[in-house]
Amino acid sequence: MAIELAEIFRQYGKSYCQKYASRMPSTHLKAIRAIEQCRTEALGGQVYRCPDCNHEQYSYHSCRNRHCPKCQNENAQKWLEKQQSMLLPVPYFLLTFTVPAGLNEVVRSHQSQFYDLLFTSSAAATQHLAQDRRFIGGRIGMVGVLHTWGRNLAFHPHIHYLVPAGGLDSDTQGWLPARHQFLLPVRALSRIFRGKFRDALKGTSCYTRIPSKVWKQEWVVHCEPVGSGLNALKYLAPYIFRVAISNNRILKLENERVTFRYRDTDTGQERYCKLRVEDFIHRFLQHVLPTNFVKVRYYGLFSPSFRKKLTTLRKKLEDENPSLQPSMKKPGDQSDSDCSSLEPSKSPRCPLCGQFMNPISFISPTGLSPP
Repeated sequence: MAIELAEIFRQYGKSYCQKYASRMPSTHLKAIRAIEQCRTEALGGQVYRCPDCNHEQYSYHSCRNRHCPKCQNENAQKWLEKQQSMLLPVPYFLLTFTVPAGLNEVVRSHQSQFYDLLFTSSAAATQHLAQDRRFIGGRIGMVGVLHTWGRNLAFHPHIHYLVPAGGLDSDTQGWLPARHQFLLPVRALSRIFRGKFRDALKGTSCYTRIPSKVWKQEWVVHCEPVGSGLNALKYLAPYIFRVAISNNRILKLENERVTFRYRDTDTGQERYCKLRVEDFIHRFLQHVLPTNFVKVRYYGLFSPSFRKKLTTLRKKLEDENPSLQPSMKKPGDQSDSDCSSLEPSKSPRCPLCGQFMNPISFISPTGLSPP
């Protein structure tokens, strides 16, 4: 029998919160409550009736919490459509920055500070090296998204960046293409990243908590080509709206143990993980982001202040490379609404006869409003 994250929280969330309430941030408490109530009578909804067979159906509202596995599935395509004005008709690379495991404890306890630092130091390192004429020699664009988990829900903070293969010459305003299948030297990039991260931490209370060996080991930076701009955005979109675990990966809840499946990073084989409920909830909650934390950020050519110039650059590159123009739907082809589009706005079809159903009444919420 399929099990959902919401059901695990309904059964064990209250006891977990009572046990750890003094150490839980408010974001964790809100996430548990929202996921428990998502698409239940607690949030209210509508009642529909079929005009042909009189079958009635309840449709409850979504919680809209960004960590809920039910509320994020449809947003990737909407985000993808909104980004089309930024696409450049050039090849793209995916850059991934990861911090060493020796930093995990302090990162976990100071998430806002360290996630911000992970963004700023990795973006600054990339932009610094890209200015070197041996590689690109111009201003590059970066779209970055924070990802905090490994496939088995372990804490694994890292950032993925989509970067076009080239940059803008500050003198001539011409395009400087990167070398074929090569963007930047990752070993040099990782060391600059490590240095900027360390320098930003010096003088803070967190610096003394970090093992000295962290600053001596190589930090992992990975770079790979990902094809066209459209392909690159399609690659990144799921990372933006994916939550730590989807409901279809949860296999069993029995004897106070949760079993879920995941795919091994090294072998690609499917594996299974069984955890005590308490440990499972802990692993999930460590990926709940701080309040108002922005997990998608834009730098360089893609920064908000550069958007008008970006339009000009895009048009120029399209004229020079018509075969590389991305094919996407125009804005407005589909709704650009946010997660609230998951609310029942269209009449559903009757599951018995297929006729469109009519709304006949509203269901008032019985619980707290979604966060």
